[in-house]
Amino acid sequence: MAAAMAATVVLGFSTHLALGRSSFSAPLFVHFHAVLFMGWTAIFVTQSWLATRGPIALHRKLGWVAVCWLAAMLVAGMWVMIAKVRAADVPFFFRPQVMLVLNPIGLMTFAGLTIAAVRMRRRTDWHARLHICGMSAIMGPAFGRLLPMPLLMPAAMEVAVLFGLLFPIAGIVIDRRKHGAAHPVWKIGIAVIVGSVILADVIAYSPLGSAIYDAVVAGSAGADVSGMDYPPPPPGAPLPAAR
Repeated sequence: MAAAMAATVVLGFSTHLALGRSSFSAPLFVHFHAVLFMGWTAIFVTQSWLATRGPIALHRKLGWVAVCWLAAMLVAGMWVMIAKVRAADVPFFFRPQVMLVLNPIGLMTFAGLTIAAVRMRRRTDWHARLHICGMSAIMGPAFGRLLPMPLLMPAAMEVAVLFGLLFPIAGIVIDRRKHGAAHPVWKIGIAVIVGSVILADVIAYSPLGSAIYDAVVAGSAGADVSGMDYPPPPPGAPLPAAR
């Protein structure tokens, strides 16, 4: 499962690079963010391998490194998100205000599920599955680079995030085949991720979401962009019949 998730991340971002939609000319802080998040993917796979193949002592030591890594990811993720919105650098298929709210809530969902996994480390059945659910919560950017995002408007961001649920759903199928019943953590993880998307939309489409957006973009180029309007698409971009 960890290898499949890592392969999805690598495929999504390498495809984006191969198609010329991203480059290495991004600011340094974006590269720092990329190293942290891709590094987490490497840690995730390594930890899964160590947990099953050993040595388990190294798995435990690397786990505490991962906790510190998680804290850095939260800071970098928030930093990049705020910088993008303030620079009015938002993909044309996302509403800036929705992106500003949904991404941080997704990050906090990931952190919450991952911290729960660490706390449940003595119950390995919960520990492993909670980690998969946590990783699923931040698979949206990878799927967003593989899916036809413009054609998924106005719910492009929500759909990308919810595609991450393919992994907990696969976990349910595997559990039923191997054990005759699905582990309860899968339902919990799916409910938490779906709930986070619903909460993000409720906030983003409310006066609170507007107040958060206005406060973040004040004094920047983003202040000239309405939080609930789509940025202009590039020439020739595929668009749904009506937005």
